[in-house]
Amino acid sequence: MKIYTKTGDKGTTSLIYGTRVAKNDKRVEAYGTCDETNSMIGLALSYLNGEYFSGKEEMQEMFHKIQTALFHVGAELATPAGKNVKWTLEEKDIEELETKIDAWDAALPQLTNFILPGGHQAGAALHVARTVARRAERQAVELGEEVSPLVLSYLNRLSDFLFVAARYVNMHLGSKEQTLHQD
Repeated sequence: MKIYTKTGDKGTTSLIYGTRVAKNDKRVEAYGTCDETNSMIGLALSYLNGEYFSGKEEMQEMFHKIQTALFHVGAELATPAGKNVKWTLEEKDIEELETKIDAWDAALPQLTNFILPGGHQAGAALHVARTVARRAERQAVELGEEVSPLVLSYLNRLSDFLFVAARYVNMHLGSKEQTLHQD
C-alpha cells in the first residue's frame, strides 16, 4: 500500500465510512488536534530517553494507554453522526486518568501560585501537549451533540492529567517550577 493516495489533492479527506469532507471541516480540525496532542506526548516521551527516575516505566506505560485512547478519540471524531463508532472510549479510560492524577498530585508540592510552563524538556513538552488537548476539547465542543460525552470528558481530564504529569516529571528530574513574577 502506498502512503500517498492523491485523493486529498483538492482539499478533501475521508471520514470513517468514506464520507468526503473539506480538510478544514470541524471534525477534521478536532481529530487533527488530537493527533497533535498525541505527537506532543511522543515528543515528551522522547526527552525521557536516557533519564531515570522511580516510576518512569509506569509513566511510559500510562502514556502508551493514553496515546492509544487518543486514537480512539480521533476515531469517534472521524465518524459521521449516526454511524457506528469502531473504537470507543470507556468510562474506565477516564477513571484511570483520575486515579493517576490523584496519585501523582499527592506526591507533588502543593500549588500556592500559578506556575509557568517549562522545566525539563519533557515537562515543557507535556505542558504544550496540555494546551493542545485543551484546543482539541474546544473543537470537539464545537461539534455539539454529534460528539460522545465521554470524548469531552476524556479530553477535559486529559489536559488535567498532562498538567500534573508535567509537574511530576519536572519534580523527578529536578526542574524547579517557576511561578509568576512578583513585583
